[in-house]
Amino acid sequence: MSRLTDADVIYTWTDESPMLATHSFLPIVKGFLEASGISVATADISLAGRVMAAFGLIDDDLATLGELTASPRATIIKLPNISASVPQLKAVIAELQAQGVDVPDYPDQPATEAERETRARYDAVKGSAVNPVLREGNSDRRAPSAVKAYARTHPHSMRPWSPDSRSRVATMDAHDFRHNERSVIVPEAGALQIRLLPADGAAPVVLRERLAVTAGEVVDATFMSATALDAFLTQQVAAAKAEDILLSVHLKATMMKVSDPIIFGHAVRAVLPQTFAQYGEVLEAAGLRADDGLGAILAGLDTLAQGEQVRASIEAELAAGPAISMVDSERGITNLHVPSDVIIDASMPVMIRGGGTLWDKDGSRRDTLAVIPDSSYAGVYQAAIEDCQAHGALDPTTMGSVSNVGLMARKAEEYGSHDKTFLIPATGTVEVVVVEGAGAEHGTVLLSHEVEAGDIWRACTTQDFPVRDWVHLAVVRARATGSPAVFWLDPERGHDEVIRGLVERYLAEEDTEGLDIRILDPVAATRLSLERARRGEDTISVTGNVLRDYNTDLFPILEVGTSAKMLSVVPLMNGGGLYETGAGGSAPRHTRQLLAHNHLRWDSLGEFLALAEALRHVAEVSGKARAAVVADALDAATTTLLEEDRSPARELGSVDNRGSHAWLALYWARELAAQTADAELAGRFAPVAKQLGAVNEAVQAEMAAAQGSPVDIGGYYRPDAAATDAVMRPSATFNAIIDAL
Repeated sequence: MSRLTDADVIYTWTDESPMLATHSFLPIVKGFLEASGISVATADISLAGRVMAAFGLIDDDLATLGELTASPRATIIKLPNISASVPQLKAVIAELQAQGVDVPDYPDQPATEAERETRARYDAVKGSAVNPVLREGNSDRRAPSAVKAYARTHPHSMRPWSPDSRSRVATMDAHDFRHNERSVIVPEAGALQIRLLPADGAAPVVLRERLAVTAGEVVDATFMSATALDAFLTQQVAAAKAEDILLSVHLKATMMKVSDPIIFGHAVRAVLPQTFAQYGEVLEAAGLRADDGLGAILAGLDTLAQGEQVRASIEAELAAGPAISMVDSERGITNLHVPSDVIIDASMPVMIRGGGTLWDKDGSRRDTLAVIPDSSYAGVYQAAIEDCQAHGALDPTTMGSVSNVGLMARKAEEYGSHDKTFLIPATGTVEVVVVEGAGAEHGTVLLSHEVEAGDIWRACTTQDFPVRDWVHLAVVRARATGSPAVFWLDPERGHDEVIRGLVERYLAEEDTEGLDIRILDPVAATRLSLERARRGEDTISVTGNVLRDYNTDLFPILEVGTSAKMLSVVPLMNGGGLYETGAGGSAPRHTRQLLAHNHLRWDSLGEFLALAEALRHVAEVSGKARAAVVADALDAATTTLLEEDRSPARELGSVDNRGSHAWLALYWARELAAQTADAELAGRFAPVAKQLGAVNEAVQAEMAAAQGSPVDIGGYYRPDAAATDAVMRPSATFNAIIDAL
């Protein structure tokens, strides 16, 4: 345990492209930091690592990090990780088993106590399992000045909007999570129970035996009607066909690991109604579920006696129905193949940046009907589309920034709803009742809904202290920047109205004189933010947990081309720091490119930015002033890297992730050698800078020479460490200098 608790900086091993990049960048980090007297430890929070830890096969680093977040010394660099859907979880299980790791199969329908225990362990691993543990603070996400300056002088491509664009968002206007939401504040600490009272008079079904709550905690509950969802989806399939535009479904089946896979399954069935009417029972018996996506169904048909008939039925319905947007046209991967392939916060900004278009099966761009069933946040994307249809594409060379202060501490809001979300088994009434304390008599019903079998019901909680901290952080950022801070709260949502009352109360306790602080509904806030951005003005969006995720992809992708270039700081509420390195939406695609061509386009800029901020925190809490010197040198090196255009490029043979790391090391060493704040440090790195400068041309040649052929790293989720090192550290010349540090 001291391995992590005693380290100045903890760097996380995660998955896919970020993990590959870590094999290249971490030796540089360790070399530079440890040569400067700053200790570094690593923690495995990868999907494979979490699975193995769940069965006691390795240390549970995630749990240890969760405990460390309570320490003011905690300084954690958190890279993007897989928030696993069921298909991904099954894939990692199969890979581990093939490697000889003793983990059990995933039980789709657990029947025994042992299977239920296994399922519970796996359920704790999938979806958003990492972030709720580590995010013991609210978030501050923004584009650093160097990144913004680079985007203005090197603008990314923005596809123009056609004046005839027919793209739009379709969302439910009733009977969804937004419209059914109810919310209360629990005045005292206590415990609640969630139960279903069946309409037929059967015994109550306890959905959640005990839910502990704290004084002042906001508790809300809502549900989505399955009947209304099916009717809505059927209408959108018909509309896309009639209008001859692409049908595209946008969900978050990773973070919303219970509700959104179910909604995804409804969408698959809506596109293939005849197939499921005729073969649904056969598919269900074979464990081929719509919730897992079209890809999983097609892959399993070879084992079915009626497999070819089912395949023919699917192909016929797809041919007769609307064109479906594609994740990968060349490989025939549709929007409905894998629930984790189309993540709304990445896919919708890409559509907007692409002039409102997505790709069809022929690889051509077409106008798109973006289906977002729940209306809670769909209006944000529709407002952005309408703005672009009216005014054209945004201009990265002139547009202002929209940063974010996000409420997410202690599993706040929807992303903390996984263990309180249920597929309703029978028609009846779901109740949230008091079983202990909570300022009410035992059995008091706080919230209730009339539901039908198949509905999706969920509860969410938000503690009082994180709300206070969030409001305070918004005021701090408004004063630091001079920009308006806008709370995005929807008066038609029960939860948001309760939060609004708390925001107004806690703002009254803050010094807001001279500050521009507003509360707007999300659609109005989107319009204001885009109006200001078009004038080159900055705005702070102050949002809840899910909108935090959506906004910190939407605006950065439009501003600087990718959310991976955002600086993401989470000031932990006990004084520690969590430094996140951007988004992992492109991670699978870049991983495939490395495996096929030994070229990794992943940009580690987010890691550079996060590490510099983390080092400043180390300087504050450890007394190691040198850490701040190293941080300043890293920031200066990062600025040079951007100005000299040494970031990874798309084309094979050009600088990739590994070559970019070598350039950064050269610039970083030069900055450390040139700085005057620490003469000993300058003397330590002067020869390193000289060495790296002398061999840089040879190093880059060795990096480039490695590209062009497929590579085998011994696994996707748990690759062989030595094989991955060999691929990601191809320059012996460079390695010798770094390892000597």
